[in-house]
Amino acid sequence: MAEGLLTSNLRENNGPGADEPVVAFDNVSIIFDVKPVLNNISFVVQPGETRIILGPAGGGKSVLLKLVDGLLRPDSGSIHVFGEDITTMSERDIFRLRARIGMVFQESALFDSLSVEDNVAYRLYEEGVPPEEAHQRVLEALRFVELEQAISKFPPELSGGMRRRVSIARAIISKPDLILYDSPTGGLDPITSTTIIELVLKQRDVSHTTSLLITHRLQDAFALAMNHFDTATGRMKPNPNGELDQTTKFLVLNEGQVVFDGTTLELVHSKDPWLRDYLS
Repeated sequence: MAEGLLTSNLRENNGPGADEPVVAFDNVSIIFDVKPVLNNISFVVQPGETRIILGPAGGGKSVLLKLVDGLLRPDSGSIHVFGEDITTMSERDIFRLRARIGMVFQESALFDSLSVEDNVAYRLYEEGVPPEEAHQRVLEALRFVELEQAISKFPPELSGGMRRRVSIARAIISKPDLILYDSPTGGLDPITSTTIIELVLKQRDVSHTTSLLITHRLQDAFALAMNHFDTATGRMKPNPNGELDQTTKFLVLNEGQVVFDGTTLELVHSKDPWLRDYLS
C-alpha cells in the first residue's frame, strides 16, 4: 500500500484549509414532533481536535452526530463539514462526503450474517477495492484494534468489547478525516471500556484524526483529556506533570442547548451551578 492506514488522509483538493474548521454548526435547530431537540446551537471543531460531547440522556447528542453525517437535515441553520454546506447538498454529494467520515455506533451495528472481515471491508467492497487489497487493509485495521485473530469469526461469536473494536476497525478502514463515536463504551464493563478508550487515544495521537465522541461516562471523558497513547508500550499513560491534552475539548448539551463549549480546564473551573452539579 502506498499509504499506511494510520496516516491522516486530508484531501488536498477537497479538505478544509489548515485553519478552516472540519465541522461548523451555525444556529442549528431540529424539531421532532413539535419538540425542539436541538435549539439554535453553534460550535466549531478544528482539524485534529477531539470534541467530547456530554450531557443528560435525551439532550440531542446522537442527533447531533447524525446531522454531521448527513443522516438528518436541520430545520434551520447551516452545517459545514470539510468546508461544504451539507444542509444544501444533494444525496449524491452527501454520500461522497460521507466516504470521508468514519462512524462507530453505540451498539456496534455489525451484520451478524457477515464475518468480521466482511463487516470491516464492507465500505471497501462498495467502493470496488480489489479483494486482495481489501484483505490487506482489513488485516491492518484489525491489527490496529488488536483483533487480527478474529478475522474469520462472526459477530455472535464475539464479546461486546470485541464487537466494539470491530466497529472501530470498520470506521478507520477508509482512512477517514473525521470519526464520529456514539457512546463507544456504552454498556461495557470498566476494563473493556478502558481498552476502547485506549483505541480512541491511539487514533487521536498516532493518526491525528479529528473526532467527535459522545460519552455518558465522565471517567472516559477525563481519561482522554489527561492521558496519551504510548507507542512504546501500546497502552495509555498519564500526561507528564498532570498536563491536559490541548486538542481535547468539550461540548456539553442540556435540553437541546449548548451549556458549555471549551477546554478541559475551563470546564472543571466553571462556576455554572448546573455544570458543577452535573460534573459532581
